[in-house]
Amino acid sequence: MSKKQLIMEKASELFAKHGFEATSVQQITEYCGISKGAFYLSFKSKDELIFSMIDYFLLEITTDIDQLVKNSDFTTLLHDFYYQMFQSFQKHSDLAKVLIKEQSHSLNKEIFIKTRIYDIKMDEAILLMINKLYKEKVKDTKYDLLYCIKGFLRIHSELFLFYNLDLNLNQLCDSLVEKTNILAAHTSMPFITEDLTFYLKNSERNAESQEDLLKLIQQKWNEVDDTVVKESLKLIEKDFPAPSFPPAIRKGLIENIRKHPQGKWLALLLDQYYGE
Repeated sequence: MSKKQLIMEKASELFAKHGFEATSVQQITEYCGISKGAFYLSFKSKDELIFSMIDYFLLEITTDIDQLVKNSDFTTLLHDFYYQMFQSFQKHSDLAKVLIKEQSHSLNKEIFIKTRIYDIKMDEAILLMINKLYKEKVKDTKYDLLYCIKGFLRIHSELFLFYNLDLNLNQLCDSLVEKTNILAAHTSMPFITEDLTFYLKNSERNAESQEDLLKLIQQKWNEVDDTVVKESLKLIEKDFPAPSFPPAIRKGLIENIRKHPQGKWLALLLDQYYGE
């Protein structure tokens, strides 16, 4: 085992017990039986160590699931998906514990954003699986199904991560396959939409600077053909740098931009900039 691998494995045990913020480099080096100098030869900082661990854990999971979804036998795909996810949680149980406990309230925003990047990649793989399995049957409810699948994974993984239960993984996966198929077949009232999913993915991003927003507005104006969207972009541009439009007019212009397939991200940034 390499020194970097040793540090990551030992640190994951400490993080699982104490959390990211409460664990110091001094504690890590003492637990590993190495000097601080040896630690800093492998990692420039504790944050770099955490990033490396997240990459190691989440890149493995997202890569494996992406390959599984693209290559697995259709009849066993959903069972294989659940089984592989739970096996990955067990394999990296210490880091999985701390990510589950701290992901939603980490004091380090960069760590939070990094985990969100992998979460988005996982969403894409799950949506691909949903489309392969259910096709048009879930056209209006696939995003609801996505969140149900992620909820199944999180809640049931906690059973063996935090309660040390000896679970029969095959039985668990069979049960979740049955539940997922029932939801896919009978859910008729969608709540989670593509637009809502888009906002959830990007809501943590800070609003861009005024200069950056102006560049994005001008870039978008050159890209789109819709005359209403182009006029809305031009009017919003005139509202910089000192906003003067009544809120109702500005909101209407932003909504015009939002309705265009290429305008959702810019509309979100404008909402953040204006505090809408």
